[in-house]
Amino acid sequence: MAAMRENYFDTAVAERYDDPDDVMFSRDVLEPTVDLLAELAEGQAALELAVGTGRVALPLSERGVHVHGIELSQAMVDRLRSKPGAERVDVAIGDMTSTRVEGRFGLVFLVFNTIGNVTTQDDQVAVFENAAAHLRPGGRFLIEVGVPHVGERFAVFDHSAEHVGIDEHDSATQLSWSHHYSSTDGVTFRRRSIPFRKVWPAELDLMARIAGMRLEHRWADWDRSPFTGSSPKHVSVWRKIGA
Repeated sequence: MAAMRENYFDTAVAERYDDPDDVMFSRDVLEPTVDLLAELAEGQAALELAVGTGRVALPLSERGVHVHGIELSQAMVDRLRSKPGAERVDVAIGDMTSTRVEGRFGLVFLVFNTIGNVTTQDDQVAVFENAAAHLRPGGRFLIEVGVPHVGERFAVFDHSAEHVGIDEHDSATQLSWSHHYSSTDGVTFRRRSIPFRKVWPAELDLMARIAGMRLEHRWADWDRSPFTGSSPKHVSVWRKIGA
Protein backbone atom coordinates (compact mmCIF):
# COMPACT_ATOMS: atom_id res chain seq x y z
CA MET A 1 0.00 0.00 0.00
CA ALA A 2 1.33 3.44 -0.91
CA ALA A 3 2.17 5.82 1.93
CA MET A 4 -0.30 8.62 2.58
CA ARG A 5 0.91 11.92 1.20
CA GLU A 6 2.18 14.65 3.50
CA ASN A 7 -0.49 16.85 5.08
CA TYR A 8 0.34 20.54 4.60
CA PHE A 9 -3.01 21.67 6.02
CA ASP A 10 -2.48 21.00 9.70
CA THR A 11 -4.12 22.66 12.70
CA ALA A 12 -2.21 25.94 12.31
CA VAL A 13 -3.40 26.28 8.69
CA ALA A 14 -6.94 25.05 9.38
CA GLU A 15 -7.42 27.59 12.15
CA ARG A 16 -6.88 30.51 9.77
CA TYR A 17 -8.12 28.95 6.54
CA ASP A 18 -11.61 30.47 6.64
CA ASP A 19 -10.86 34.11 5.87
CA PRO A 20 -14.06 36.14 5.34
CA ASP A 21 -12.01 38.79 3.53
CA ASP A 22 -10.74 36.25 0.98
CA VAL A 23 -12.61 36.64 -2.31
CA MET A 24 -12.95 32.84 -2.53
CA PHE A 25 -15.44 32.99 0.36
CA SER A 26 -17.45 35.84 -1.17
CA ARG A 27 -21.01 35.48 -2.38
CA ASP A 28 -19.96 36.61 -5.86
CA VAL A 29 -17.65 33.59 -6.16
CA LEU A 30 -19.65 30.97 -4.29
CA GLU A 31 -23.05 31.56 -5.92
CA PRO A 32 -21.99 30.78 -9.53
CA THR A 33 -19.82 27.92 -8.22
CA VAL A 34 -22.71 26.27 -6.40
CA ASP A 35 -25.16 27.05 -9.21
CA LEU A 36 -23.05 25.16 -11.74
CA LEU A 37 -22.25 22.22 -9.46
CA ALA A 38 -25.90 21.74 -8.53
CA GLU A 39 -26.89 21.75 -12.21
CA LEU A 40 -24.19 19.26 -13.21
CA ALA A 41 -25.14 16.89 -10.37
CA GLU A 42 -28.58 16.50 -11.99
CA GLY A 43 -30.24 15.57 -8.72
CA GLN A 44 -27.62 12.92 -7.89
CA ALA A 45 -25.28 12.82 -4.91
CA ALA A 46 -21.92 14.58 -5.32
CA LEU A 47 -18.45 13.79 -4.03
CA GLU A 48 -15.93 16.54 -3.32
CA LEU A 49 -12.27 15.55 -3.29
CA ALA A 50 -10.32 17.61 -0.73
CA VAL A 51 -13.51 18.90 0.88
CA GLY A 52 -11.52 21.02 3.36
CA THR A 53 -13.54 23.16 5.76
CA GLY A 54 -16.66 22.96 3.59
CA ARG A 55 -16.36 26.25 1.71
CA VAL A 56 -18.21 24.72 -1.26
CA ALA A 57 -19.72 21.54 0.20
CA LEU A 58 -21.86 23.32 2.79
CA PRO A 59 -23.63 25.78 0.46
CA LEU A 60 -24.03 23.01 -2.13
CA SER A 61 -25.71 20.79 0.46
CA GLU A 62 -28.07 23.69 1.23
CA ARG A 63 -29.26 23.37 -2.39
CA GLY A 64 -30.46 19.85 -1.66
CA VAL A 65 -27.43 18.02 -3.13
CA HIS A 66 -26.28 15.16 -0.89
CA VAL A 67 -22.56 15.90 -0.59
CA HIS A 68 -19.86 13.45 0.45
CA GLY A 69 -16.23 14.43 0.90
CA ILE A 70 -12.74 12.97 1.05
CA GLU A 71 -10.15 14.96 2.99
CA LEU A 72 -6.57 14.24 4.06
CA SER A 73 -6.47 16.73 6.97
CA GLN A 74 -8.38 15.87 10.13
CA ALA A 75 -7.86 19.47 11.30
CA MET A 76 -9.69 20.82 8.24
CA VAL A 77 -12.57 18.40 8.82
CA ASP A 78 -12.75 19.44 12.48
CA ARG A 79 -13.31 23.01 11.28
CA LEU A 80 -16.02 21.81 8.89
CA ARG A 81 -17.72 19.88 11.70
CA SER A 82 -17.94 23.05 13.83
CA LYS A 83 -20.15 24.81 11.24
CA PRO A 84 -23.94 24.87 10.91
CA GLY A 85 -25.21 22.27 8.45
CA ALA A 86 -22.09 20.10 8.72
CA GLU A 87 -24.25 17.08 9.57
CA ARG A 88 -25.44 17.07 5.94
CA VAL A 89 -21.91 16.35 4.63
CA ASP A 90 -20.43 12.85 4.99
CA VAL A 91 -16.61 12.90 5.13
CA ALA A 92 -13.99 10.15 4.87
CA ILE A 93 -10.46 10.92 6.03
CA GLY A 94 -7.96 9.80 3.41
CA ASP A 95 -5.96 10.43 0.27
CA MET A 96 -7.97 11.44 -2.80
CA THR A 97 -5.74 9.28 -5.03
CA SER A 98 -7.02 6.08 -3.45
CA THR A 99 -9.66 6.49 -0.73
CA ARG A 100 -13.05 5.05 -1.68
CA VAL A 101 -16.48 5.79 -0.26
CA GLU A 102 -19.67 3.82 -0.77
CA GLY A 103 -22.04 4.59 -3.63
CA ARG A 104 -21.97 5.95 -7.17
CA PHE A 105 -22.20 9.67 -7.80
CA GLY A 106 -23.52 11.93 -10.51
CA LEU A 107 -20.71 14.41 -9.91
CA VAL A 108 -17.20 14.34 -8.47
CA PHE A 109 -15.44 17.69 -8.16
CA LEU A 110 -12.12 19.20 -7.15
CA VAL A 111 -11.84 22.99 -6.86
CA PHE A 112 -9.39 25.85 -6.34
CA ASN A 113 -6.17 24.39 -7.82
CA THR A 114 -6.21 21.40 -5.46
CA ILE A 115 -5.19 18.95 -8.19
CA GLY A 116 -1.81 20.71 -7.95
CA ASN A 117 -1.37 19.48 -4.37
CA VAL A 118 -0.79 16.08 -5.96
CA THR A 119 2.81 16.50 -7.06
CA THR A 120 3.49 13.65 -9.51
CA GLN A 121 1.90 12.84 -12.85
CA ASP A 122 1.19 9.25 -11.81
CA ASP A 123 -0.67 10.38 -8.71
CA GLN A 124 -2.64 12.98 -10.65
CA VAL A 125 -3.73 10.18 -13.01
CA ALA A 126 -4.72 8.20 -9.91
CA VAL A 127 -6.99 11.08 -8.85
CA PHE A 128 -8.79 10.85 -12.20
CA GLU A 129 -9.06 7.07 -11.88
CA ASN A 130 -10.44 7.36 -8.36
CA ALA A 131 -12.96 9.98 -9.49
CA ALA A 132 -14.11 7.75 -12.35
CA ALA A 133 -14.47 4.77 -10.02
CA HIS A 134 -16.98 6.77 -7.96
CA LEU A 135 -19.04 7.96 -10.94
CA ARG A 136 -22.12 6.35 -12.37
CA PRO A 137 -22.07 5.94 -16.19
CA GLY A 138 -22.56 9.39 -17.67
CA GLY A 139 -21.47 11.06 -14.45
CA ARG A 140 -19.17 14.06 -14.49
CA PHE A 141 -15.79 15.00 -13.02
CA LEU A 142 -15.09 18.73 -12.62
CA ILE A 143 -11.80 20.45 -11.86
CA GLU A 144 -11.08 24.15 -11.29
CA VAL A 145 -7.39 24.93 -11.79
CA GLY A 146 -5.05 27.63 -13.00
CA VAL A 147 -3.14 27.52 -16.27
CA PRO A 148 0.59 26.90 -15.62
CA HIS A 149 2.79 29.94 -15.23
CA VAL A 150 5.27 30.79 -17.97
CA GLY A 151 7.77 33.52 -17.18
CA GLU A 152 9.93 34.52 -14.22
CA ARG A 153 10.97 31.79 -11.79
CA PHE A 154 9.83 33.85 -8.76
CA ALA A 155 6.69 35.96 -8.41
CA VAL A 156 5.53 37.88 -5.32
CA PHE A 157 1.77 37.43 -4.82
CA ASP A 158 1.42 39.10 -1.39
CA HIS A 159 3.48 41.63 0.56
CA SER A 160 2.61 43.14 3.94
CA ALA A 161 4.16 43.65 7.36
CA GLU A 162 2.68 40.34 8.51
CA HIS A 163 3.04 38.19 5.40
CA VAL A 164 5.16 37.85 2.28
CA GLY A 165 4.08 35.32 -0.31
CA ILE A 166 6.32 34.19 -3.16
CA ASP A 167 5.53 31.63 -5.85
CA GLU A 168 8.50 29.73 -7.29
CA HIS A 169 8.10 27.97 -10.64
CA ASP A 170 10.19 25.39 -12.49
CA SER A 171 8.89 25.04 -16.03
CA ALA A 172 11.08 22.03 -16.77
CA THR A 173 9.52 19.83 -14.07
CA GLN A 174 6.11 21.58 -13.87
CA LEU A 175 6.70 21.85 -10.14
CA SER A 176 6.12 24.99 -8.11
CA TRP A 177 6.35 26.03 -4.48
CA SER A 178 4.27 28.56 -2.61
CA HIS A 179 6.57 30.16 -0.03
CA HIS A 180 4.91 31.95 2.88
CA TYR A 181 6.86 34.16 5.31
CA SER A 182 4.61 35.06 8.25
CA SER A 183 5.21 37.24 11.30
CA THR A 184 3.22 38.33 14.33
CA ASP A 185 5.66 41.05 15.40
CA GLY A 186 6.96 42.34 12.05
CA VAL A 187 10.49 41.30 12.99
CA THR A 188 10.64 37.51 13.25
CA PHE A 189 9.33 35.58 10.26
CA ARG A 190 8.36 31.91 9.98
CA ARG A 191 8.72 30.26 6.58
CA ARG A 192 6.32 27.65 5.28
CA SER A 193 6.53 26.17 1.77
CA ILE A 194 3.92 24.08 -0.03
CA PRO A 195 4.77 22.16 -3.22
CA PHE A 196 2.48 21.89 -6.25
CA ARG A 197 2.55 20.30 -9.69
CA LYS A 198 1.22 22.49 -12.48
CA VAL A 199 -0.65 20.73 -15.25
CA TRP A 200 -1.78 21.90 -18.68
CA PRO A 201 -5.37 21.46 -19.92
CA ALA A 202 -4.31 19.02 -22.65
CA GLU A 203 -2.48 16.86 -20.10
CA LEU A 204 -5.61 16.76 -17.94
CA ASP A 205 -7.61 15.63 -20.97
CA LEU A 206 -5.22 12.70 -21.45
CA MET A 207 -5.53 11.79 -17.78
CA ALA A 208 -9.30 11.78 -18.22
CA ARG A 209 -9.02 9.46 -21.23
CA ILE A 210 -6.86 7.04 -19.24
CA ALA A 211 -9.64 6.98 -16.63
CA GLY A 212 -12.40 6.42 -19.20
CA MET A 213 -13.74 9.97 -19.43
CA ARG A 214 -14.03 12.53 -22.21
CA LEU A 215 -14.03 16.31 -22.14
CA GLU A 216 -17.53 17.78 -22.15
CA HIS A 217 -16.95 21.45 -21.23
CA ARG A 218 -14.08 23.85 -20.60
CA TRP A 219 -14.83 27.37 -19.40
CA ALA A 220 -12.70 30.25 -18.18
CA ASP A 221 -14.69 30.50 -14.95
CA TRP A 222 -17.81 29.37 -13.12
CA ASP A 223 -19.94 31.79 -15.14
CA ARG A 224 -19.23 29.63 -18.24
CA SER A 225 -17.31 32.39 -19.98
CA PRO A 226 -15.28 31.11 -22.96
CA PHE A 227 -11.83 29.67 -22.27
CA THR A 228 -9.15 31.38 -24.39
CA GLY A 229 -5.39 31.53 -24.66
CA SER A 230 -5.33 34.42 -22.20
CA SER A 231 -7.50 32.76 -19.53
CA PRO A 232 -5.57 32.43 -16.24
CA LYS A 233 -7.59 29.40 -15.15
CA HIS A 234 -10.27 27.00 -16.34
CA VAL A 235 -13.24 25.03 -15.06
CA SER A 236 -13.25 21.74 -16.97
CA VAL A 237 -15.81 18.93 -17.00
CA TRP A 238 -15.23 15.38 -18.21
CA ARG A 239 -17.97 12.76 -18.61
CA LYS A 240 -17.61 9.08 -17.80
CA ILE A 241 -18.27 6.74 -20.69
CA GLY A 242 -19.31 3.09 -20.56
CA ALA A 243 -20.40 1.13 -17.52
